[in-house]
Amino acid sequence: MPAAASTSMIQQRFQRLQAEGRCALMPFLVAGDPDLATTKATLLALEANGADLIELGIPYSDPLADGPVIQAAAGRALAAGTTPAAVLAMLAELKGQLSLPVVLFTYTNPLLNRGMEAFCAAAAAAGAAGLVVPDLPLEEAEKLSAIAAAHGLDLVLLVAPTTPPERMARIHGASRGFTYLVSVTGVTGVRTAMETRVAPLVAQLQAQGGTPVAVGFGISGPDQAQQVKGWGADGAIVGSALVKRMAEAQAQGADVAAAAGRFCAELRQGLDR
Repeated sequence: MPAAASTSMIQQRFQRLQAEGRCALMPFLVAGDPDLATTKATLLALEANGADLIELGIPYSDPLADGPVIQAAAGRALAAGTTPAAVLAMLAELKGQLSLPVVLFTYTNPLLNRGMEAFCAAAAAAGAAGLVVPDLPLEEAEKLSAIAAAHGLDLVLLVAPTTPPERMARIHGASRGFTYLVSVTGVTGVRTAMETRVAPLVAQLQAQGGTPVAVGFGISGPDQAQQVKGWGADGAIVGSALVKRMAEAQAQGADVAAAAGRFCAELRQGLDR
């Protein structure tokens, strides 16, 4: 049976969570910040502290969708010599230790540089479950989605509050694993308040059936995560707030993975309230 016809690891995870009535917690971190050994320890700490899926950013020199916190993290990772190949090698080392789905966040240029087919094959071999490519237009995403699916990977697509309804429906229909609903207009970053206009979009997408909906960009802590759950979202993605906690721990000479794990536990408690 072709990989595309089977139930993916991401789909299985969301099905289980939906059956339990739980909202998925999906932390985001930048691979290689401050180094890949720390990333490896952090991935394990996040799973141990309640993460359901993890979005792992491959550092890139021109991260168009990322705000200052994640841009700085990508800069530190690149300065430490982190490459896409090194990220995949690190992920492969966690086989048998890490059981949750890992979704790789990358940009179109590195993907084209390696070749879509070669990148998807390498990502799947390393144990990745999916891809997010924020600067890839829908028309190109449909091509990559077929290649990814052939390797057992879900290509997750993004919609924003400004996406026209007809195009939003097309993107949601083409997205695999889950649809990534960006909660703000602009780049990633920590916000003190979530945009309430996103709430009806969650319901609108879910009414179309199929793919679960996860909300990201701007979730700064347990209260915002709980708010997203209240909107009926299937998942909450937390990036800048976690990356900021990790950077602060590194600056203080503290255990970065442990700090990430503590914050993840706080988010988990917020979602399970």
